[in-house]
Amino acid sequence: MTHTKKALGIDIGGTKICYGIVDGNGNILSEIKKTSTPKTAQEIFNTLKNIIEENYKDIDVIGLSSAGAVNLENTRVVSSTPNLPSGYNDIDFSTLSDKKVYVENDANCAVVAEAVMGAGKGYHTVLMATIGTGIGGGVFSDGQLFRGSKGNALEVGSMKIFADKRQKCTCGRYDCWESYASGTGLKNCAITGAQNYEEFKTSIYKDKKPQDITTYDITDGVEKNDAFCIRVFEQWLYYMFVGLVSLTDIFNPDCIVISGGMCKFIDVQKMEDNINKESVVTNVKVKIAQTENLAGMIGASILALKQLN
Repeated sequence: MTHTKKALGIDIGGTKICYGIVDGNGNILSEIKKTSTPKTAQEIFNTLKNIIEENYKDIDVIGLSSAGAVNLENTRVVSSTPNLPSGYNDIDFSTLSDKKVYVENDANCAVVAEAVMGAGKGYHTVLMATIGTGIGGGVFSDGQLFRGSKGNALEVGSMKIFADKRQKCTCGRYDCWESYASGTGLKNCAITGAQNYEEFKTSIYKDKKPQDITTYDITDGVEKNDAFCIRVFEQWLYYMFVGLVSLTDIFNPDCIVISGGMCKFIDVQKMEDNINKESVVTNVKVKIAQTENLAGMIGASILALKQLN
């Protein structure tokens, strides 16, 4: 009987580390466990070592999903990771075990999970946009992850959508896509809208200071049919569409998967129709992600197991 190879998938987040045993098709074979992310890099290293030891006899390889850009050797996280402690970039993950340890960026792990066993299954080229506080991205095409020359490709949130310095992004530059189309972007749209839209005068939030309006206020207001919130939300959707059309024209995906906290508010059929009307390449399907919070763990496992073949 041939032994089915198994990976220990570990997703390292700013607040929690979640892990489980996964096969090459992305099936989770164990209970999924969670623990709080420690406050120092050394404690994170020790916690990961303990998790690996606890599962050592049942696994062939370890796959790690983490925020931040990862080096070409898939052993370290090399870019700044604001939600993780200082010293995190100095961790050489390959020293955690004598079994192969493979680390990859969380957005890349997510696109792999979706392409292999989620909403993008069966498509040739899957482009993923993760819409949270910022925007992450990834492309999986013809069975391969697109990583770029140094492993940093698909920083889609940093794509410029205006050239004339309209709005400062949290990164310090101007007019990054994520400052318009992320969760933070929706808040920015609300602030601008409160200063410019007539509808604000009759809105349920008319007594709030513009900078105090939250993303939750807007999504809640849309459900309550508030004209101001609807207009803000439509503007936000338009900014998302602008970015997705550009990415469609560049990568020619046959499937776009949208994930993250904001995706449940998007009418994907309408978004798909609008992209296909505007884009100059072949038509694309737009879908909502299926693997959600497990995407990092599943994608990292699939990628790690590929290294054994």
